[in-house]
Amino acid sequence: MKRVFLFLPLVVALAVGIFLFAGLGKDPTKLDSALIGKPVPEFSLENLADPELTMDTSVFKGEVSLLNVWAEWCPSCWDEHEYLMHLARDKGVRIVGLNYKDQRENAFRFLNRLGNPYETIIFDPEGKLGFDLGVYGAPETYVISADGIVLHRHVGVVNEQVWQQELLPIVNEARGES
Repeated sequence: MKRVFLFLPLVVALAVGIFLFAGLGKDPTKLDSALIGKPVPEFSLENLADPELTMDTSVFKGEVSLLNVWAEWCPSCWDEHEYLMHLARDKGVRIVGLNYKDQRENAFRFLNRLGNPYETIIFDPEGKLGFDLGVYGAPETYVISADGIVLHRHVGVVNEQVWQQELLPIVNEARGES
């Protein structure tokens, strides 16, 4: 019986090693989403700027949009913000913000300091819509079709490379452009 316990640490170490080895080479920004090809989950949340305005999935109807999940407390959101400003201002990209698990005052302070690239912002202080979307954390960016269908999910910072290689081709295809 004592011999079995001698090999137990070796078996545990081997199992952990196999588990870790299986994760090597995987891209952490490529998290699968069960929502791809499905409508944005139903929601009813306040607009960040106007708490009297209730927002729902109709915000995505009519135009291809990026849905950017962000928060003031998120360091990577600070990193990507300048590029989002560039996309909205210089490229005419429609970006809907999802202010995720944040405080309204902090969100305004963030936007006042860095600018506002969002056409409108959904306020999700409890993370309800984020949970329904499968958000792991901010930032995450979704491409949403003009009829409210989730086309793509990117986890992490949006920058020039991500835009050109990953998001722009999907946005162009959704717009019927080549």
